Amino acid sequence: MMLIPRLRSRPASEIERASRDIQAVLALHHDVVFADLNLKLNLLWVSLRPRPGAITELAAAIRLRIPEAVLVAHYAEPR
Repeated sequence: MMLIPRLRSRPASEIERASRDIQAVLALHHDVVFADLNLKLNLLWVSLRPRPGAITELAAAIRLRIPEAVLVAHYAEPR
């Protein structure tokens, strides 16, 4: 899950640009199973196939295009 602060309050053209940027990034990542951009909550929900590093790669790619996006994740102790 990624939080994109104040996305819903931006002009429609900026929302559309962010949506296109997200779609372009997701299209390049074959581990993506499901994605939903929820404007009411300013959240991007993404489900990925399990692969080490997939979350970090995807979050970094999105942040290159949308720098204000913040990854919201649960920290798990390494085994």
